[in-house]
Amino acid sequence: MQELITRAKELLADGTVSRVLGWKKGDMGWDPEPAYFEKEEDLKDFVYNPFCGANLSKYLIAAGKLEGTTLVFLKPCDTYSFNQLTKEHRVKREKTYIIGVGCHGTLKAEKVLSAGIKGIEDAAIEGDTLKVKTLYGEKEMPLMDALLERCKVCKGKIHVVFDELIGAEEGEEAGPGELAGNRFAKVEELEAMPPKERFAFWQEQLSKCIRCNACRNVCPACSCLKCVFDGNQFDSSQKANVDTFEEQMFHIIRAYHVAGRCTDCGECSRVCPEGIPLQLLNRKFIKDINTFYGEYQAGADTESRAPLTDFTFEDVEPGIVSERGGGR
Repeated sequence: MQELITRAKELLADGTVSRVLGWKKGDMGWDPEPAYFEKEEDLKDFVYNPFCGANLSKYLIAAGKLEGTTLVFLKPCDTYSFNQLTKEHRVKREKTYIIGVGCHGTLKAEKVLSAGIKGIEDAAIEGDTLKVKTLYGEKEMPLMDALLERCKVCKGKIHVVFDELIGAEEGEEAGPGELAGNRFAKVEELEAMPPKERFAFWQEQLSKCIRCNACRNVCPACSCLKCVFDGNQFDSSQKANVDTFEEQMFHIIRAYHVAGRCTDCGECSRVCPEGIPLQLLNRKFIKDINTFYGEYQAGADTESRAPLTDFTFEDVEPGIVSERGGGR
């Protein structure tokens, strides 16, 4: 972490950047939060550890409207979101200085706390072990028991865009979660269910929604200046969870909106206070796009056209999609 702070101070001091976008200490040791640092002395509150799960790419939409260049620290999976936002002209590459940081997985704080680890101050990953610094001494637990679900099947440690790397090597391939298996495994389990059972699963999950909009607000693919669901004509701005609105409209429409643009960063699931597996819904769309239109990873580059925006005569017909076994 000190190397990141030192480099940020250098870039601020020589005028290369006007501000730093990173993470600062939260009220508790397990809840660092995104923050801007305008001065070198402000960086005393900077932190980077496995609890820093927030994808900072979306914050660059607002940063692009400020004077000067913004230094941002991006984990490998975050860089896919940055590329996608660049492709959509939501962020400005020329106004961003990217330091790619190494990542061995990010943690779900609730899993660490439920393991009986209290008084958390910091954490570090060593191989397959999570070592947690607490007020009561160092504690350990298996890393896989503490990782966010997205990290158990991560896309790997490659930064697809950066100006320099710290704590990471260019071309690194394997992420810790890749050892755990196929990221579409849970999707395939749901596809194998009878339709009524599958519908019941999603109805139960989505009915938990309290319409806090955390998923929408954190999602890099949700970058509209005005969201249709903020319109009073839908009475959704004051929506109470008393009917089937969530099950049949909000999350389904949002999933369609980000289809072909979702980088599978998992921020939606990470921030959901009700623990709804929203990333799983988006992965279903990703899996189908791969099946019907060819392998595609949103954000892997800034030039390619997404499958759903590029018509070809070989495109699959709707009837074929609906007849496919294990489909909708």
